[in-house]
Amino acid sequence: MTLLLLPLLLPVLTGLWFWSRPLLRGTWRRDPAWYAWTGALLLLGAGAAYLVGSLAGASLDPEEACHRAGRPYDREYRRANFDEYTRWFPLHDRCHADYDLVPAWVNPTLVALPAGALVSVGYGVGLGVVRRGASRCR
Repeated sequence: MTLLLLPLLLPVLTGLWFWSRPLLRGTWRRDPAWYAWTGALLLLGAGAAYLVGSLAGASLDPEEACHRAGRPYDREYRRANFDEYTRWFPLHDRCHADYDLVPAWVNPTLVALPAGALVSVGYGVGLGVVRRGASRCR
């Protein structure tokens, strides 16, 4: 398992190392590229959260996933709310009306991380425009 995760983990750790270097040096406030990379990392985190949410239960048989979670399975509820499971957002995979296999943190994360990425990239673009304007005034 570790050998399978290593090719995925190595580029992420390398990217985090290069992203954190301006933090350690204190130059991140003036670097528009740092804000762009921050936005990219936030979107990567949103993708990972979506993957976690969409694979919640991780079984082709939802009844089995509910029983594995120690919850009863309500077939009638799932039939009545079928469209809830086929939506892209918000993610839900309910066993019954009171229990969702998708962790509670997934859907708020899918809103917060892309919003943070948008703010970060926007600030970086603004910083780059101001820097370019200041260099032309000299």
